[in-house]
Amino acid sequence: MYPPESRFAHIDNIDLTDLSFWAQPYGDRDAAFAALRGRPEPVLFREPVMPGFGQGSGYYAMVRHADIAEVSRRPQDFGSVPTAISIIDLPEEFNHFFGSMINMDNPQHARMRRLVSRAFGRGMAAEFETASHKAARKIVDDLIAEGPGDFVRKVAAIMPIAVLSGMMGIPDDDYEFIYDRSNIIVGTFDPEYVPRADQATAALLKTSHELADYIARLAADRTRNPTGDLITRLVQAQIDGERLSPEELSSFFILLVVAGMETTRNAISRGLVLLSDHPEQRKLLLSDFETYAPGAVEEILRVATPINWMRRTVRRDCEVNGHRFTEGDKLLLFYWSANRDEDVFPDPYEFDITRDPNPHMTFGSVGPHFCLGAHLARMEVTVLFRELFGRLPEIRTVGEPRRLVASFVEAIKHVECAF
Repeated sequence: MYPPESRFAHIDNIDLTDLSFWAQPYGDRDAAFAALRGRPEPVLFREPVMPGFGQGSGYYAMVRHADIAEVSRRPQDFGSVPTAISIIDLPEEFNHFFGSMINMDNPQHARMRRLVSRAFGRGMAAEFETASHKAARKIVDDLIAEGPGDFVRKVAAIMPIAVLSGMMGIPDDDYEFIYDRSNIIVGTFDPEYVPRADQATAALLKTSHELADYIARLAADRTRNPTGDLITRLVQAQIDGERLSPEELSSFFILLVVAGMETTRNAISRGLVLLSDHPEQRKLLLSDFETYAPGAVEEILRVATPINWMRRTVRRDCEVNGHRFTEGDKLLLFYWSANRDEDVFPDPYEFDITRDPNPHMTFGSVGPHFCLGAHLARMEVTVLFRELFGRLPEIRTVGEPRRLVASFVEAIKHVECAF
C-alpha cells in the first residue's frame, strides 16, 4: 500500500517531468498516481528543458486504465508521429536511428510491422523457445560456477542479449558491446553511464551511430553469406517486392536493444526482487511451478512495468471519455499508473501471483502498437525462472536494488543475489 501521508498525495507536489520524482520510493510514486487518477481531468505538465531545444507547450498525463485503452484503440485520433518515446520533439538527425515502427502511423507502421513479423512473429515461437532454454542453461551454469554477485549483470541482462544474439548470429564476444550501448541508450541521464548531463545528446547520437554501423556490417555479411538466422530473415523479408531499407533495419535493431532486451532484463530483475520480498508468493510458485508460473509472470510484468509511458500526439480535435483535446496536444500514456488502477485491479499494490484476471498494460493496450515481442518476453521470463529455481531454489536478492535514473524505462541497474 502507498504511504497515506506521502507528500506526493497532493497534486501541487507532483512533477512527472522531474527525474528526481522517478527516483522516489515506489510507494510515493503510487501515491502520486493515485492522486492524479482521482482528478476529474488529465493534468497538464511542463516539458523537460534540454540544451538546444525550445520549450514545448507541455503534455497531458493519461493515468487511468480506461483512458489509455481508449487512446490506444484510436490511432486515427492519436498518432505516434513524430515520436512515441520522447516528450520533446527530436531533431531530424535522430530519426535515422529512432524512426522505427514504434514512431510510425499507418500505412508506414503496418508495412514495417508486416515485414518484421515474417522474421519475428509468433511463427518463430518454437525457435525462440529453443534459444531461450539454451541461454538459460548456460546462464545458470555460469552463475553456479562463479558464485553470487550482481544478479542484473550475471543473469537478467544476459538472458535477452543471449537469446536475441544467438538467433541473430551475434558472437558471444560482442555481448559486452551490446550491453554497454543499451545502457547508454536507456540511461542517457544516469551519471553512471553518461557522467556529464551536457553530453547526453552527443552520447546518445554516438551510441546510436555505433549500433547502426554494427547492424549494417551484419546485414551486409548476411546479404553476401545468408545463414538462415534472424538477421538473414530480416534482410530477405519482403512484401510485394519491398524490403527493409538500411535505415529501417538499423532503427529496428535499436528498437530490439531497448524493447527486446532492456524490458525483459528489467522484468527478470524486478521479478526476483519481488519473489524475495514476498516469501509466501515464492513458496507458492515453487510448490508447483508449471501451475503458477503463468500467473506469476503476468503479475511480475504488471508490477515491474518496464516501460513507464509512451507518447501520443493528437491528430485532430477530439474527445476521450469526456476530456476534450486539441490537434497537436501531447499525451503521455502512463502504463505504470494504469497497472495500478483501483477500478481495474483489486488491491493493486499487493503482489499476488494468482491474480486473475490481470489485464495489465505492460505491453501497451489493444491497438496497432501492441508489443510485437510480448510472447517472447513472457517466454524468456518463464524459461529463465524455471531453470533458475529448478537448480537454485534458494536464490534471492539481498540489499537494496540500485535503480536507473530515468522516467521512460523502469530499471534496476544492480542488485546482489545470494544462494
